[in-house]
Amino acid sequence: MMTRFLPPILYDNMKKLLFIALLLPISLFSQGMWIPLEIDKTQEKEMRSMGMKLKAEDLYHFKNPSIKDAIAVFGGGCTSEVISPEGLLLTNHHCGFGAIQRLSSLEHNYVDDGYWAMNREEEIPAPGITATFISAIKDVTALVTLGLGEGMSEASRQSVIDQNIDKIVRETKKLPHEEVFVRPFYSGNQYYLFTVVVYRDVRLVGTPPSSIGKYGSDTDNWVWPRHTGDFALFRIYAGKDNLPADYAPTNTPFKPRHHLPISMQGVREGDFTLVYGFPGKTDEYLSAEGVRQIAEVLDPARVEVRDAALKTMDGFMRQDPDVKIAYIARYASIANGWKKWQGEMLGLKSTNALGQKKDYESAFTRRIMNKPDQLARYGQLLPSLNSTYQQQEPYALARELYFETMVRNNQLFGFISGLSRWMDTYTTNGPVAFAQKIADVRKQAEAHFKDYRPGVDRAVNRQILPLFAEQVRPEWGAAPLQAAVQRHGGYDALVEHLFEQSVFADREKMQAALNLPADALYQTLQSDPAYQLWSETESTYQQNVSPTLNSLQGRISLLQREYMAAQLAVFKEKRFFPDANGTLRITYGNVKPYTPRDAVTFGYQTTLDGVMEKYIPGDYEFDVPEKLIALHRNTDYGPYASGGTVPVAFIASNHTTGGNSGSPALDARGRLIGLNFDRVWEGTMSDLHYDPRICRNIMVDARYILFIIDKFAGAGHLLQEMTIVR
Repeated sequence: MMTRFLPPILYDNMKKLLFIALLLPISLFSQGMWIPLEIDKTQEKEMRSMGMKLKAEDLYHFKNPSIKDAIAVFGGGCTSEVISPEGLLLTNHHCGFGAIQRLSSLEHNYVDDGYWAMNREEEIPAPGITATFISAIKDVTALVTLGLGEGMSEASRQSVIDQNIDKIVRETKKLPHEEVFVRPFYSGNQYYLFTVVVYRDVRLVGTPPSSIGKYGSDTDNWVWPRHTGDFALFRIYAGKDNLPADYAPTNTPFKPRHHLPISMQGVREGDFTLVYGFPGKTDEYLSAEGVRQIAEVLDPARVEVRDAALKTMDGFMRQDPDVKIAYIARYASIANGWKKWQGEMLGLKSTNALGQKKDYESAFTRRIMNKPDQLARYGQLLPSLNSTYQQQEPYALARELYFETMVRNNQLFGFISGLSRWMDTYTTNGPVAFAQKIADVRKQAEAHFKDYRPGVDRAVNRQILPLFAEQVRPEWGAAPLQAAVQRHGGYDALVEHLFEQSVFADREKMQAALNLPADALYQTLQSDPAYQLWSETESTYQQNVSPTLNSLQGRISLLQREYMAAQLAVFKEKRFFPDANGTLRITYGNVKPYTPRDAVTFGYQTTLDGVMEKYIPGDYEFDVPEKLIALHRNTDYGPYASGGTVPVAFIASNHTTGGNSGSPALDARGRLIGLNFDRVWEGTMSDLHYDPRICRNIMVDARYILFIIDKFAGAGHLLQEMTIVR
């Protein structure tokens, strides 16, 4: 960490600039997530003024190969990119971690030891992992909104939209291997059609051990300075004619239309950076009341539940290597949101986000007051929106507490919840339909119990069940749990009873039950004490919370759509990027340090020296492999060094979010210089409020990736198929 003091005159000028920035209702072009199809000449000019050497058509072209042809959705929620003409795929270690864990065992512990295929035959199939490429993007707003009229009810409106989308999907011309879907933008004011190609044969090629790929683990998650080699390599395989195919030994490496060259030239402060990927979800245009509810009500509730669950899991993981392997991916997933929400609350408060939102809304109101037509149309929007949020708040809190305690952080009840629809088929469709699904349920149960340790879940339940029972109204779901606690004489006794008696908490009992005839199986599961408690709680919640909550949320969605349209109409001089929704986007910025608080400034680059400074022998977060220690001790860096050490990570002002994990960071010429994997903690509120002063994305330096592959793993043969710019 670096600190510096500014001379008074510079400090005063900085304050003036920040004050001016706070007055701007919408940020500059670069502070957004732009649809590559919509990059126009004005925006291209701005990007070039920031240093970009490419043209818009180099980024996205419908017919000719372009950079978009190297970018793929990895699995269900990350980004990846092709970095060789042989389909070599780069993404984050944490994006591939689920697959790496599933392929691991105590005998072949790829989580702790890493893995590197030294030839194509050693590349391991990763079932369930896919790579999805965008073939084309098309604005279909006119077709989707055809037939909508003023005064239509929300249900009628949505019915027309759904019918139009179904027709568009059916009638869109596509090749047999292509799929199409439509997504809404600007809160449902615009719609785009996406044509995609999904490759289903993806294989693990290489992963560093977690001591590199997850270095710093949860302590450093969402934190800068960062020293994590968060990358993994996979390869896409294709069938005949380079088209998607299920796994087969005869499949061959995928031949991409474009692959990214990799630059070893490094980065300097001010360098242009472009991140290309699939950001998941942002809500940049919420009202102040919507942001307040998240920051002051929902985030604190989520954090409290996960804090209790994580502390319990951590204690078991530190004592037992088997538990660590079984729970490390689950722990990381839960901790990711837990820490992000804490940073979100901190950032929203420190940047006065609510104050800025209110100032923006005041500017909106002043403008419409001067235009009678806009006043008539938009005058009641914000009051109605804020009033609806206030009505929704207690129901929204109950929802978060229900899902955090009874589903997301509770493996026993979460497993039951996942089987509930199947259980319902017995009464709705009869025992025959119920029996037809038993084989699928058996597979689901086997997957669940593979990494399930009842002792851990039992201890977690002791901690989180009281949070639900004591904070949710009895009539909204807490009554069944409160009654069960009273019958059994306390939470500990109730939990012991559930885990001793429940079929759902024991692999052998569940396997035995699934071998019973359908009628006997249903009776066994339906009378299970854990199932009964979950069913009573869920039924109470669904009857008394969901209808009102869904009605209010529908009202908020309607008003938010109208408010978004109003912002576009009122602030015509501004260009609004659409909120992220899991579709292909470009975000651009510059390599920059940042100052999160008074007298503290962080530099933009970390190095291998910093890895060794954090090194704690034997610690599961900060241990370092002996070979990496030796490479550092001997300064055996090969061609990957800069300034006498190896660069590890850097930061820039790109506006990113979840889903951008694994996105390539490109230089001014479209060459890969880094791999996006995180944001700084103080700037995690960028999903709701992007502030250029402290919002930074974090990237693994391409030189560190190559260094680990070559010098640490001895897998230099992989570099031979890459296009490396030295």
